[in-house]
Amino acid sequence: MVDRVTAAVMIIGDEILSGRTQDTNLSAIAKYLATYGVDLCEARVVPDVEQEIIDAVNALRTKYDYVITTGGIGPTHDDITADSIAKAFGVTAPEHPEIMAMLRERWGEPNAARRRMAHVPEGGSLVKNPVQGPPGFQKDNVFVLAGVPAIMRGMLEDVGPRLRTGAVVLAKTVRVTGTGEGVIAAPLEAVAKAHPEMSLGSYPFFAPPDVYGANLVLRGRDAAELDTAVSELISALAEAGAKNVELLADPA
Repeated sequence: MVDRVTAAVMIIGDEILSGRTQDTNLSAIAKYLATYGVDLCEARVVPDVEQEIIDAVNALRTKYDYVITTGGIGPTHDDITADSIAKAFGVTAPEHPEIMAMLRERWGEPNAARRRMAHVPEGGSLVKNPVQGPPGFQKDNVFVLAGVPAIMRGMLEDVGPRLRTGAVVLAKTVRVTGTGEGVIAAPLEAVAKAHPEMSLGSYPFFAPPDVYGANLVLRGRDAAELDTAVSELISALAEAGAKNVELLADPA
């Protein structure tokens, strides 16, 4: 069996839960991790509440190989992620000398609010920020990144090389047009049971006035098994009466 590397994402911020800000970081992180063969297995959105952050990160870091958090590392009163992560690990979060030097170079002697951005849990290492502002940090298997999407994506580039990589997941899509999921379900379930190490999903589509169907996505790490499963599914769909079945070209 191929060694599986797992991760979880923790999105921190009242603004996400209130609907005021729409999160785009989750999708970006999932796609980035996939290029390293790391499976994103869970995502949580938690408020700017210390105990909620502590409980969530402790649950996730013991369950998965890696945890990536976004948000809450700025200078305002509700930016409590660094101190909360430190408490989750049972350590303090002193001002990091490298970050303090960055702040002094830009603003002179930083005020109390800006000094908050220099808090890093004891034993943590910095995650480079190539966009603007102070860096994020890594504490054991937890990576703490900014919530601003452009900055977060820049920080991700320093996370990837630190990850233990797994086999990259391969995917193929079978499109069925003019047949509903009620007919598709049984063939799809049969192939899924025959290939328990793979992931199979049905994603219906509708287009006016009367075009409908589903994209059946098969995902796995074994290329030969993936091809076999695709062939089995196409045959099973034909036997079930599906007429317009096609294997879509692999994305470039």
